[in-house]
Amino acid sequence: MNKDNNLKKVSFLIPSLASGGMERVMTELIWNFSKRKNVELHLLLFGKEREIFYDIPTNISVHKPNFTFNDDHRKWNTLKTMYFIRKKIKEINPDTILSFGESWNNLILLSLKFMKYPIFVSDRCQPDKSLGKIQDMLRKWLYPDAKGVIAQTQKAKEIYKTLFRHNNIIVIGNPIREIVQKGINRENIVVSVGRLINSKHFDHLIDIFAKIDYKDWKLIIIGGDASKQHNSIILQQQIDRLQKNDRIILAGTQKDVESYLLKSKIFAFTSSSEGFPNVVGEAMAAGLPVISYDCVAGPSDLILDNRNGYLIPLFDKDAFRDKLEYLMKNPGIAAEMGARAQQDIKRFSTSYIGDEFYNAIL
Repeated sequence: MNKDNNLKKVSFLIPSLASGGMERVMTELIWNFSKRKNVELHLLLFGKEREIFYDIPTNISVHKPNFTFNDDHRKWNTLKTMYFIRKKIKEINPDTILSFGESWNNLILLSLKFMKYPIFVSDRCQPDKSLGKIQDMLRKWLYPDAKGVIAQTQKAKEIYKTLFRHNNIIVIGNPIREIVQKGINRENIVVSVGRLINSKHFDHLIDIFAKIDYKDWKLIIIGGDASKQHNSIILQQQIDRLQKNDRIILAGTQKDVESYLLKSKIFAFTSSSEGFPNVVGEAMAAGLPVISYDCVAGPSDLILDNRNGYLIPLFDKDAFRDKLEYLMKNPGIAAEMGARAQQDIKRFSTSYIGDEFYNAIL
């Protein structure tokens, strides 16, 4: 390990810092760690794209493979990636490693097998989600090698205990940054944020909103295509069929999501698969009441039903519509719930969660 006992070397490992919840959390942690004394930070981006969407501090060293990942030679390029990870970590000689991302954690643990460095892994998806037979088998075999497994919710920890039989599973939620609300002018907008993938069920939200006949309200969905699903085309066709182009807007990927949250009145979330939905926390930080499907892990850790939002049984579109229409019809109640949401979410402040991660991995 590092010979200077006062200097702590931390390596963050993630495939990319593309637009997404997992990537945003990693970015928030990097910023938190960057403000600490006697910490040297390294970021390894080893995925196919290695994109950096979010702003990162200047006092972190970024490392990427010097080759383009070619899917036509997937096995060979995977081996080259593993060699890059192993060689770079040996050069950095970190005191601790934090890795994000389910199957990616398998790659990291396999790449660093038999090396001395303490590795902390954190899955960022629905905790009982199968990643496929091979990946599930690798997790059971490799996760015991990790120094610690960081779960996002208590429910996730309970599930991981049965899956990995690890004796150091730590529950740490995601950091939710504070959003300043001074001088805002809210409009009759229901907003939702997320990648346009099937598990987010934006088609449900479009159907639900289309059945509420309040012509002075709009639904804005923020997010771009992902996982090769091309749902922006499919969802736009759905909006066209419903003849709601004037009221339902696909805004695409936006860097300034905060401005949309601050001008809206309600946040709606129809995802069925989550680990810890950052966008729900950010909506609450922006003072919005949240209506969400109560999927396996995540929303129920943030939303207190009937206090700062509503938890809807999974896929109960009628109940979802009833609650959404109720808040649209009663802006005073929506504002009161939003104010409570802003207070309640402070238990996931960036400084507090940053301290939790720092103390867990160092």
